[in-house]
Amino acid sequence: MTTNTASQKINQALIRGVDQVLPNKEGLQKLMRKKRVRLYFGMDPTSPKLHLGHTLGLKKLQEFADLGHEAFLVIGSGTVLAGDPSLRSAARPLISQQEIEKNIKTWKKQAAKVLDFSKIKIKYNGDWLFKLAFKDIVQIASHISAIKLFQREMFQRRIKRGDTVWTHEALYPLLQGYDSVALDVDLEIGGTDQIFNMLIGRELQYKIRKKEKFILTWPLILGVDGQPMSKTRGNCIWLEDTADEMFGKTMSIPDQLIGDYFLLTRFPVEKIEKIKIDLKRKKTNPRDLKAELAREIVTVYHGPKEAKKADQSFQRIFKERELPEEISRVKVEESSLNITDLLVKTKLAQSKSEAKRLILQGGVKINRKTERDWRKIIEINKGLVIQVGKRKVIKLS
Repeated sequence: MTTNTASQKINQALIRGVDQVLPNKEGLQKLMRKKRVRLYFGMDPTSPKLHLGHTLGLKKLQEFADLGHEAFLVIGSGTVLAGDPSLRSAARPLISQQEIEKNIKTWKKQAAKVLDFSKIKIKYNGDWLFKLAFKDIVQIASHISAIKLFQREMFQRRIKRGDTVWTHEALYPLLQGYDSVALDVDLEIGGTDQIFNMLIGRELQYKIRKKEKFILTWPLILGVDGQPMSKTRGNCIWLEDTADEMFGKTMSIPDQLIGDYFLLTRFPVEKIEKIKIDLKRKKTNPRDLKAELAREIVTVYHGPKEAKKADQSFQRIFKERELPEEISRVKVEESSLNITDLLVKTKLAQSKSEAKRLILQGGVKINRKTERDWRKIIEINKGLVIQVGKRKVIKLS
């Protein structure tokens, strides 16, 4: 495949949503004009669902592939066993092989909403990490200072608190870094939270293969509550969300995140910059912008017809305080259930801990009455309406 060396398109790929290019943008521009660059974007399968935050990397990967470069989506089937410590105040729970396989089962289908897999190859880093012998691991580790691995800011914070930093967490950057060597890439792309891991990969690539590796990062998109997107926090907009869920969640983001969220759309950079300026100068109504943003996001993943319906449904629920015209019906066999079990069984919450949190926050209604007792036993009756937040509503049948 030939590469597109048009300066404008290369420059666009290195500007839109980009935070840093290391060691410098000019060097990467020059390389992209000269050859077909090998690059990758990696994701660990810690959840069965992909969220909008992931799409920044997926879109950037596709952008390079469309320019004719050799792009890989690397699924961290090996690194996930160690657990990425980036931005973590405590170690990630260890994950089983069964969970990994369950999580990645539908990843390709979800990623296909963004990626063209005729241009992008999927790789699993377990394919090379699990083949490393003890002497290989020792050899890789000999290239990186242990002091450097433990100097990470979140490790230092834990140490000051008297908390533990586990050896497998400290080794994580070596494992991710080896992906660059195994794939022999020219470029790795990832969020700003991954810069330490990517720099380790850059160092390994130089020391093992005597080769330059560039790094491209983008700022993290925060969740709908202004905190980092997290399955545990339940603050993500998932690619598998319904049109109504996507629309409603987008409308709930803090005003200061509007500009960042427009990076998730197809809007040109110039328009996004104007939106940010208008917001700062209070020349536009944040709610109107969020409605435009929500329509665009839903259009991308569900089409214009569903976006229009979601908009109308949102206006009806929030302006007129009515329930949706069409409410999903769910059959429950039990005669009674604890309210947390009921929310999990009806898929209104992913776990009992999330259900408890929603109840304590006053986000759960049974027949329009707010329930705040997470220990309460609910009698299962036909026609019972259960509402979580303002977007998730079901009726028992």
